Amino acid sequence: MDMDSASTVVLQALTQATSQDTAVLKPAEEQLRQWETQPGFYSVLLNIFNNHMLDVNVRWLAVLYFKNGIDRYWRRVAPHALSEEEKVSLRAGLITNFNEPVNQIATQIAVLIAKVARLDCPRQWPELIPILLESVKGQDGLQQHRALLTFYHVTKTLASKRLAQDRRLFQDLASGIYSFACSLWSHHTDCFLQQIYARDDAAALSSLERTLLSLKVLRKLTVHGFQEPQQNMEVMGFLNAVFERLKLFLECCRQVGPESTCREKLEKTIILYTKVLLDFLEYHPCAFIPLIQRSLEFAVSYVFTPAGEGVTFERFIVQCMNLIKMIVKNDAYKPAKNIDDSKPESLEAHKIKTAFFTHPTLTEIGRRLVSHYFLLTEEELAMWEEDPESFAVEETGGDSWKYSLRPCTEVLFLDIFHNYSQTLTPVLLDMVQNLQGPTSVEDPVQLLMKDAVYNAVGLAAYELFDNVDFDQWFKNQLLGELQVSHHRYKLIRRRVIWLIGQWISVKFKSDLRPLLYEVILSLMQDPDLVVRIETATTLKLTVDDFEFRTEQFLPYLESIFGLLFQLLQQVTECDTKMQVLHVISCVIERVNIQIRPYVGCLVQYLPLLWKQSEEHNMLRCAILTTLIHLVQGLGAESKNLYPFLLPVIQLSTDVSQPPHVYLLEDGLELWLVTLENSPAVTPELLRIFQNMSALLELSSENLRTCFQIVNAYLYLSATEFLQNYAESLCRSFCDLLKDITNEGQVQVLKVVEIALKVSPILGAHMFQPLLPAVFRGTVDGERYPVVMSTYLGIMGRVLLQNSSFFSSLLTQMASECGQEMDHLLGSVIEMWVDRMDNITQPERRKLSALALLSLLPSDNSVIQDKFCGIINICVEALHDVMTEEPETGTFKDCMLMSHFEEPKLSDDEEPPTEQDKRKKLLALEDPVHSVSLQQFVYEKLKAQQALLGDQGFGVLMETVDTELVRQLQEFLQGL
Repeated sequence: MDMDSASTVVLQALTQATSQDTAVLKPAEEQLRQWETQPGFYSVLLNIFNNHMLDVNVRWLAVLYFKNGIDRYWRRVAPHALSEEEKVSLRAGLITNFNEPVNQIATQIAVLIAKVARLDCPRQWPELIPILLESVKGQDGLQQHRALLTFYHVTKTLASKRLAQDRRLFQDLASGIYSFACSLWSHHTDCFLQQIYARDDAAALSSLERTLLSLKVLRKLTVHGFQEPQQNMEVMGFLNAVFERLKLFLECCRQVGPESTCREKLEKTIILYTKVLLDFLEYHPCAFIPLIQRSLEFAVSYVFTPAGEGVTFERFIVQCMNLIKMIVKNDAYKPAKNIDDSKPESLEAHKIKTAFFTHPTLTEIGRRLVSHYFLLTEEELAMWEEDPESFAVEETGGDSWKYSLRPCTEVLFLDIFHNYSQTLTPVLLDMVQNLQGPTSVEDPVQLLMKDAVYNAVGLAAYELFDNVDFDQWFKNQLLGELQVSHHRYKLIRRRVIWLIGQWISVKFKSDLRPLLYEVILSLMQDPDLVVRIETATTLKLTVDDFEFRTEQFLPYLESIFGLLFQLLQQVTECDTKMQVLHVISCVIERVNIQIRPYVGCLVQYLPLLWKQSEEHNMLRCAILTTLIHLVQGLGAESKNLYPFLLPVIQLSTDVSQPPHVYLLEDGLELWLVTLENSPAVTPELLRIFQNMSALLELSSENLRTCFQIVNAYLYLSATEFLQNYAESLCRSFCDLLKDITNEGQVQVLKVVEIALKVSPILGAHMFQPLLPAVFRGTVDGERYPVVMSTYLGIMGRVLLQNSSFFSSLLTQMASECGQEMDHLLGSVIEMWVDRMDNITQPERRKLSALALLSLLPSDNSVIQDKFCGIINICVEALHDVMTEEPETGTFKDCMLMSHFEEPKLSDDEEPPTEQDKRKKLLALEDPVHSVSLQQFVYEKLKAQQALLGDQGFGVLMETVDTELVRQLQEFLQGL
């Protein structure tokens, strides 16, 4: 690429690529894409983004194309890799000067230099770090800042490399530049402090920016640059200095006030200081031991004493709490159960913690966590009033609270309570005791305090198991609280029903459940929406509990389910509807068929909700889950839902539709349960299977469910299904078997086995292309036992139930192998006998015996030659399936089924699905369950005797081991 002419055309293309007009934009992008592999293209881009006279958007785009080129073409082994000569020139051009005037472009240039450094530094680019350090020392403000920005991104990138060799290189770099980095940080910090005290905000902001960047560099060097940092005095000196600097910066926060231009960056710097400590603790817990005492003193002082008042801000408090939490629960700081097995550093850390967390300190922390940090804030109370749904969702762990103060406070409380429960349990119980009895609705402070204390008792439920008689408390105190209907008492009503939900699986007597259902029924009609939503959540926890008894819940089912449905209609937020749907799903799942009389309104509403949620895929997932449980509860009656249900399944499992990314897993599950509960196939249900070919091509983690769906269709209507789809299914299976795990291979073969079981003639005909591979695998002795077992299951079905097809298959295989048919049959029988132990399922073992016996009577010399092996398999199978009648001493085939009986179920047992009934009816016709093996053996041997005569049969029996003959006679006695 000629540089002069190229610069003009590339500049023109970049200019056009910034256009808003797609007719101009698209051709330009295509042209740039074609140039990506042209020699000299990146040199042109470098010249363009280094030319500060050009349009900013054009320069920005040039940087992005350069950055993408590094990812694709910088490595030597990459297709169309850049030449070494061009890379040398580009590396030099990138660090010629650090004077980019536009912040965003400067950041992107720093990032792309770091990308090159990741691949080339230090071996191919030894001059990078020295040039950066030199530029950082310069007097020019812009150059100094840009060099420091680049220095940070390079350090960050090199620190992220994880190979042992790369880590050693980074450690060498760190030891060489650590002193300089410390002095740089110290210099910029001192400048900032002088300027902020002098109220020179503009200069202070500039110095603060440099302080932040130099601190970012130090964080990476300190955490990742030393294998044993505790042995480096500079590292430990820096970490100790962090505490002093933090105090000074926090004091600056108090002075500058919230309106200062420095405030935001000041808070960022403070948070970065805490990240240095947290990262160092995470990566070097033992090296952190000398800092434990100071860290705890610092964090506890600012979070739990007046020292933090007017200084701290929420994110800083969160970081301090995280610091305390990480020290409290760090496994490296806990002695072993046997004290003699403990490491010295663990004992030292434990000693420091024990000395710090005295009874008074723990008491103050516990009380302050509950009485200060657990209190609902004015903002939260305002949200409750103005946007109750958002409040309810966030209280149950919405994403926006992931990094906020409340969950952090609760986690710290739990960790400290767990580790120091002996000290903190009396403190919490004392707080509960002080709040006994109803609280005045005119005393908002006490109402908030009671809410906070009850919150603590709920969070610590497992720790308080031995110390709280919750059943008595529920009857004597909490029930009364729930009956206070004043609107201001909603705070306590909502907290108490939440509290019960926390204790339900810890300690709550079963005979109190009906009383609880009365409470839930009442609170589901509470005037406050938040109380109703919280009550629904507690209901879910109650019916989810292992002590849930359907018969206790049934008297309340109709009323509670109706109120849940009303709540589902009342709420408007997507997250809240999902929450309520999960509760409804859970109730339907637990009461199963008992739900049938009460779902009419829900069934009518769900199509409307599905339509309204077109843009909300997660809500649609919740609807699918509800439909799954609804279909299971309705059983055969679910056919009435098909006008809504089948289009939902069709959309959810169509991989050409974008929503399938979210809906596929639940959609497949719904498809499966719909088939399992279908009383009969319909044209529409059959038509949905058109989606399956594309699903099988995906070979995703949902493949197992896809196979279950195929099997369900076979059980539902084998003839119609195979006539419509066997050909395409066979093609899909042939493709799958080329590249699939052994487990996947078994799943494919099981489908063929079920097809042969359901329809022996049609199944063999339709899956004929797959059977030669099964035959070959049987003869060759497939080495994986589970696969071999499935091969023999298929061969058994064909031989026993479609002998003419077996003969034609034997003829085909003999022709292909160039062998005599009899010889090949002998090989099959021999391998069958040899690998019988691979078959573990009694059904398949009996099937093998029936199949091989079906070859008798025979005067074929090969079959007679293998007679001993056939008898061996028969005796093994007889041992598997025959049980002795104690009264008569005779044997009975335990696999025989004479008639179909509806099983008697307890209230907690799930009734059989329509598919279960179909399987039972099929089993009545299956030789494995309809033919007595004992009788079959007897008849076949008698027939063989009749064919050969007594003398010939006697000679044949002499080939069988005498012990086997004795066992056989024992099984056949009385026949």
